[in-house]
Amino acid sequence: MRKIFIAALAVLAFAGCNRTMAEKVPALDLSNLDTTVTPGEDFYRYATGGWQKNNPLKPEFARFGSFDYLRELNNERVNDLFKSMTEMKPAKGTVEQKIVDLYKMGLDSTRKNEEGIEPIKKYLEKVYAVNDKAELIKLLAEYHALGEGGIFGVGVESDLADSDSQILYVYEGGLILGDRDYYLEPSNAEILDGYRNFLVKVFGYAGFENPEQATANLLKVETEMARLAWTKEQSRDYTLQYNPMTSDDFAATCPNLYIKDYFGYRSIPSQEKLVCTNPAFFTSFDKFFKDTDLQVFKDYLAGLIIEDACGNISDEFYDAYFDFFSRQLSGVQEKKPLWKRAMQVPNSILGEAVGEMYVAKYFPESSKKKMSIIVDNLKAALGEHIDGLDWMSDETKARAQEKLANFTVKIGYPDKWKDYSTMEIDPEKSYFDNLVEASKWYIADNMSKLGKPTDKTEWGMTPQTVNAYYNPTTNEICFPAAILQPPFFNPDADDAVNYGGIGVVIGHEMSHGFDDQGRMFDAKGNMVNWWTDEDDAKFREKAAVLGAQFDEVEIVPGVHANGTYTMGENIGDHGGISIAWTAMQKAIAGKKVGLIDGFTPEQRFWLSYGTIWAQNITDEEKVRLTNLDVHSLAENRVNVSVRNFAEFFEAFGIKEGDKMFRPEEERVHIW
Repeated sequence: MRKIFIAALAVLAFAGCNRTMAEKVPALDLSNLDTTVTPGEDFYRYATGGWQKNNPLKPEFARFGSFDYLRELNNERVNDLFKSMTEMKPAKGTVEQKIVDLYKMGLDSTRKNEEGIEPIKKYLEKVYAVNDKAELIKLLAEYHALGEGGIFGVGVESDLADSDSQILYVYEGGLILGDRDYYLEPSNAEILDGYRNFLVKVFGYAGFENPEQATANLLKVETEMARLAWTKEQSRDYTLQYNPMTSDDFAATCPNLYIKDYFGYRSIPSQEKLVCTNPAFFTSFDKFFKDTDLQVFKDYLAGLIIEDACGNISDEFYDAYFDFFSRQLSGVQEKKPLWKRAMQVPNSILGEAVGEMYVAKYFPESSKKKMSIIVDNLKAALGEHIDGLDWMSDETKARAQEKLANFTVKIGYPDKWKDYSTMEIDPEKSYFDNLVEASKWYIADNMSKLGKPTDKTEWGMTPQTVNAYYNPTTNEICFPAAILQPPFFNPDADDAVNYGGIGVVIGHEMSHGFDDQGRMFDAKGNMVNWWTDEDDAKFREKAAVLGAQFDEVEIVPGVHANGTYTMGENIGDHGGISIAWTAMQKAIAGKKVGLIDGFTPEQRFWLSYGTIWAQNITDEEKVRLTNLDVHSLAENRVNVSVRNFAEFFEAFGIKEGDKMFRPEEERVHIW
């Protein structure tokens, strides 16, 4: 289902066999190296070229790297749990019943093909039964409560100015293609043509007499929304998006959208304070809504429903979806096997219930204890770095130290698990109807938080997720169980390898608290300016240097990296490396640490960092991610980032004249 929410997290996306986490693997696998090049020529290739050669891209992937390897491993683990559960006969209403039935329905392609378009017919019929725009808004309210619909959305999140409070946010509707430039930039004409062809296909499969006209109508609405939407760079600016007002004042900005009626249909009481993330969008779209024929919006809403259902009804819809979104946009050649698609649904919908099972079977408590020690060492290192900054005043340093001291650290799994007892999964209903029911449950759960204190014990990721995050409004860093395994974390590895892997991940998340977004929030998670004007200017100057380093990278001919859009993640990587290096040096101080596998601890640190970014990727996926992802591509997260550190050059004897060398005056040092 299409989730409607406000993104409040600065999330790190650092992204078979069937081993357990405790099974021993090499601390640093030398077969990953490509020694036909030197570190000074191309460090990324030197550190990962062997891995790339030994792991050719399979046709079901647009990219595959260290993160993807762990995700595949975890998919197999979770799928094994599900398969074993299908032999049970769980009682109705239990979480086991819900997992098993969702899993079985996802695997039952025969039933989905027999049902064809039937599961979404009633949703489409309601759209075309609408007689006027007031009725359309009423239906939109009904569909928003199910996780369907578009134009705009509402959701409950922490108040950026008072993070202990949960308030209502109203925001512009999302675009199916994800970014406004796909609709507006002439250079994307081929992609837009592919999207148009996809829409014509699926409207046709749904029985529309004139799928071309329905497609034109949907694109008319989306193109106008794209024209009014924030740019992707603006979408990262919290100051632009934080526009508090009363619900009456908001309704007055867009009278033709019947906002007061909409709130009534959703049982949302009048609000003394809500946040509209893009007031100009609503003011301008209101006129477009008034002046545009009702049929255009009917086709638009119908198209959203059909697109959202493509993976969950008959195969012809999924085939069309795959051909455009996977094959054309990402360069994927082959569909994933059905079991991978099927297992992801209960794994997502009932994520914490699955996570509880995952942790019990696969996560050793000893890893959590060792991880806590490394986190404490990273915090101490960051504190030292803040004290030693030559560009920051004592006044701002004190506030930065206060924020660091108030970090909440979450490791492995939550102390309390989400209760899914009120979610209904009925195998007598269609697969799509059950997914709507689950989405409805999540929407209701979110809306129930309105006006209540923020629950800071909640997790933003499940334990079986290979990822980590920083949340500015709770000032927390979180490391799910699934990332605490090789190549990121190995309890048997030497300090250099662990600090170059999970240490950088930890430092990255800590640095998010002080990147271009995170630095806008104080120790309590409130959006407060705690910087002097002079320090603010110096930070921006340094960040601009880092951004320019990425801007100069050509991804494919004619496409450059976007250092502004990826600024937060680049600062995270930069700070993570710097902090982890200091922590590693402290960890090995006083120890007898000689060569291991022919490498010094310093070299193993950098090689470990390179290893976590080992990856093969299609050119199409490089371009897509450059357009949509706030993270830089893996190769650049290594080769651009490491060139700011004298310690890297010293470790490998890299000197002026070597391709990787960057003169000191061109380097940047932030955290």
